[in-house]
Amino acid sequence: MRIALFTLEAAPGSAAVAAFAERHAAEIVLLGLSDPYRPGAGGPLRQGWRHLRRSGPRLLPFLLVNYALPRLRPGPTRLRRLAARHGIPLQVVQAVNGPAMAAALRAARPDLLVSLHFDQIFAPETLALAPLGGLNLHPSLLPRHRGPVPTLWALAEEPPCFGVTVHRLAPRIDAGAILAQRALDLPAGVTASAAARALHLAGLPLLEDAMAALAAGRGAGRMAAPLPYCPFPPPAMLRGLGRRGRRLVGWRDLHAAWHSPRA
Repeated sequence: MRIALFTLEAAPGSAAVAAFAERHAAEIVLLGLSDPYRPGAGGPLRQGWRHLRRSGPRLLPFLLVNYALPRLRPGPTRLRRLAARHGIPLQVVQAVNGPAMAAALRAARPDLLVSLHFDQIFAPETLALAPLGGLNLHPSLLPRHRGPVPTLWALAEEPPCFGVTVHRLAPRIDAGAILAQRALDLPAGVTASAAARALHLAGLPLLEDAMAALAAGRGAGRMAAPLPYCPFPPPAMLRGLGRRGRRLVGWRDLHAAWHSPRA
């Protein structure tokens, strides 16, 4: 199976993405790395100000540790080294549905698109460039917690509700047919950052099974009515997490964020 793998290099998914890419290096015909500061998304300062206005200061350590800190360590990332070692074409994705990406996909001729911690939405025309469409691994029990930071919303529930889902890619965020999912009991006191890393890794066997089913002509999945979208959290929700002693980030997350994307 020819695979086009799409990801955003950041701490929450880096270990899972690296494990998947190492296992399927011979099958990956295109590696798409999202540009977090692409046109329209704004630079780091503009994005930080937008998050501050929307979610307040409590979210900033989570974003800095998981998304900004890994980019500060010098040298090529593990994925870039893997791509160079195996001769995998690498594309920095500024617009996943733009003409440059369409041309890259046509040249690569993938059978399947795989989204693993990727932050852009695929249009129907882009999904149609792969005969088997696309799969996404999402660290929540869909249809619950659709959105960019599901482990924060799962941590806010009483008790916390963690899980991972593999579903078909669709033009609506996290709303494609569900192929497999698994609930996980994570240790008491787990941070949202550590939960995200654990859930992405726990989802890899589900992703492998879903790919095998597609290759065998199965994998229609089941549709579930999408629940309300969970955006970046409001300040009141983050204050509530703090009052209950539930943390978004801890010292171990700093170590993981600094080392994992480039180890």
